[in-house]
Amino acid sequence: MSAESFHLSFEFFPPSTSRGLANLTEAAHRLNQFSPEFFSVTYGAGGSTKTRTSETVEELISRGFVTVPHLSWGDTTRDLVVEQIKKYQKSDVSGFVLLRGDTPSGTVAQTVHHAVDLVNLVRSEFGNAFKIFVAAYPEMHPDAPNPSRDIEFLREKVDAGADACFTQYFYNSDAYFYFVEACRGNGIDVPIIPGIMPITNCERLVRFSRNCGAEIPRWIESKMFEYKDDQASLEDFGCDVVQSLCQRLVDNDCPGFHFYTLNRARATTRILRSLDY
Repeated sequence: MSAESFHLSFEFFPPSTSRGLANLTEAAHRLNQFSPEFFSVTYGAGGSTKTRTSETVEELISRGFVTVPHLSWGDTTRDLVVEQIKKYQKSDVSGFVLLRGDTPSGTVAQTVHHAVDLVNLVRSEFGNAFKIFVAAYPEMHPDAPNPSRDIEFLREKVDAGADACFTQYFYNSDAYFYFVEACRGNGIDVPIIPGIMPITNCERLVRFSRNCGAEIPRWIESKMFEYKDDQASLEDFGCDVVQSLCQRLVDNDCPGFHFYTLNRARATTRILRSLDY
């Protein structure tokens, strides 16, 4: 695994407190030792963290970190989305992770804008000024009618101008390999970068996975709950599982990793060091 040809990035979410921001910037400094291409910052679905996303991006950029915002269209106007992108452009943002986004809880969206609509907007308004990343789902997006149609949705985003994909996290490498093969057979030729979720909290991981449609193999879930009151053993087990997954991906020439860090550096650092990165 060569750092020169391997796409490595780390995802953060916007903190809600000054202490949370301090923890995030500390994690960024620790993870920067691996020379990532960038850090990404997630975007609030219901409006609660949209401002904090831009504030976190600005903070990381001010500290010298290359930072890529997540962005979704939601139900706002096209002009406001373009205005927001222009503000990011002035801050030397060079790329975006473009997503559909979710309707705020308890409301009904007047207009549903999908990720492909946002890719088309960015390319039509800004040409190739930005690198565009989109999401991919080896175990199928929970709202997709079937796996084949889900791959068609991804191809539409790539045809519209996406440069690369980050996958939802997974713990079954065969799901990723089969998905990539199917994508290639459907004309998707951009990098499909595995999303990697370290295992550090069993209840939270199970909740996340149910919401996003990611499968936790039964043997992993059973072992996680055995260790749920023993954090050290849980992290040891989790790092072993994820390191083995990453090694299989590397051995089969995956193009990189996108780590879902949950604003923490320890487990991700441990996994990468075990891979001799």
